[in-house]
Amino acid sequence: MAVTLEHPESTGSAPASEELSSRAAAEAYVGGVCFKLGPPTLIGAELEWLTVQGECSASGPTAAPRPRLAALAAALGPYAPRSIAPDSPAAPLPGGSRVTMEPGGQIELSSAPFATAAALCERLSEDAGLLTELLGSRSIRVVAASADADRHPERVLRLPRYRAMEQCFGGIGPFGKLMMCNTAATQVSVDAGADAAQVAARWTATHVIGPALLAAFACSPVLCGAPAGAWASQRMRTWLRLDNARTRPPAEDWSDPISSYARWALDVPLLCVRRPDGGANGSAANGSGDNWSAPPCATFADWLGGALDDEIGRRPGLADLDYHLTTLFPPVRASGHLEIRYIDAQPEDVWAVPVHAVDALLSTPEIVAEATALAAPLTGRWLDAARQGLADPQIREIAADILVLAAAHAATPAAATELEAAARRCRASLTPSGERAGASS
Repeated sequence: MAVTLEHPESTGSAPASEELSSRAAAEAYVGGVCFKLGPPTLIGAELEWLTVQGECSASGPTAAPRPRLAALAAALGPYAPRSIAPDSPAAPLPGGSRVTMEPGGQIELSSAPFATAAALCERLSEDAGLLTELLGSRSIRVVAASADADRHPERVLRLPRYRAMEQCFGGIGPFGKLMMCNTAATQVSVDAGADAAQVAARWTATHVIGPALLAAFACSPVLCGAPAGAWASQRMRTWLRLDNARTRPPAEDWSDPISSYARWALDVPLLCVRRPDGGANGSAANGSGDNWSAPPCATFADWLGGALDDEIGRRPGLADLDYHLTTLFPPVRASGHLEIRYIDAQPEDVWAVPVHAVDALLSTPEIVAEATALAAPLTGRWLDAARQGLADPQIREIAADILVLAAAHAATPAAATELEAAARRCRASLTPSGERAGASS
C-alpha cells in the first residue's frame, strides 16, 4: 500500500506548511495523496476491540469499567500510542502492527502492509496475541465485539480533536458519541490501482459489494444507548445516521473517483481546526490551544477561499488539508490506498474471513468485474443491509454468492475453506456469532 495519511489521533499543533494557492491546487493535491497509483500488490488490516478493566461481569461482556489510561500506558510500555503516553516511542509490535486508541478506550492494531493475506493474518494474529498478554498484565481485557451492549458511551481520551468531534456531532444527534466510544470495526486496506481506469473499477467494486459484505459480517444487534430500533449492524447504523456530508458521499456515481473524491473532500464541513498555540498534546497554558472547534457548517473550501479569515485568522496549508482528510469517514476512504470501513469487528476466531474475502474479490481485474456484476442489485442499499442484514432474502442470497465467489478465488486452501463456511452460514441466515439473523433487537 502507499504512504498513509497522518493518523487521526495525532495530538500536536498544526505545523507550518506551504499555503495552498487555489482550489484547483488543493484538488490536485488531494487526488495525488489519496490515490497513489501502482500495481495492486499489498493488503493491510486494522482490528479493533472494546476494552474492560478487570474481570468481565456476569451481566455482560463489557459491563466492567473502561480501562484507566495510566494502566493502558503502563501495560503497553514502548508500544503505547502517544495519545495516552506523549513521550512513548510508539514502537510497532514484532509483527509490524502499531497500537492506537479510540476515544472510548477501544484499542486497535493497524498492521503493516503485506504481499499476501496469509502473511498479513499470521503476523497480525501474533501481534494480537502479544497485545492481549501485555494488557492482561494490568488486568485489562479485550472484548471481540463490534458494539458495546452494556455501557453508555463515555469518552476517556481528552484530546482536543475528540472534544471538537464530540461537540460537532452532539449537535446532530446521539450517534456521534456512540460511534466514538461504543463501537469497533474490522478494516481492510488494499492498493487503489495502477492507473485511473483500474482505480475506477476497484473503487466501484468496493462500494457495490459493500452492502453484501456489510450484511454477511454484521454482528452488532445491540448497542447500549442507541435509540430504539432493530438493526443487524448497530455499529454501521451510527455511521449512516451520523453526518451525511461526511459519511455518505454519492461514491457509486463517480466515474472518476480521483477527481470526484477531491471535490467532495473540499466541500465537507470542517470537523476541527488545529490551533497553532497548542502544546505537544494540543493544549496550551491558557487553554486556547484546547479549542479546536471549527466554525459551524464551514467547509475546507470556505477556509481556503478566505471566508474564515476572521474566525481562524489564517489560510490553510498542506498540513491542514492532510489533517482534514483524516476527518472524512465514508464507507471506503481513500488514504493513498482504499480503506474499507464498513465491516463490523468479528468474533475472535473468524476476524480473518473478511480479510480473505476482500483479498479474493479484488485479486484480478476479471474477478473485480465479476464481483461488481454479482452484487449490482444491492448497489447503494447500505441502510437495508445495516438494518435487515441476512434477514432480507435478496441480501442474504447475494451475500452468500459473493462469499462463494471469493472462496473460488481464494489465495490458499485454508482461506477457501473459511470462506465456504461463511457462505454456508449466510445461507442459513446466521450471523458470524452464530445467532439467527433478525432474532436480536
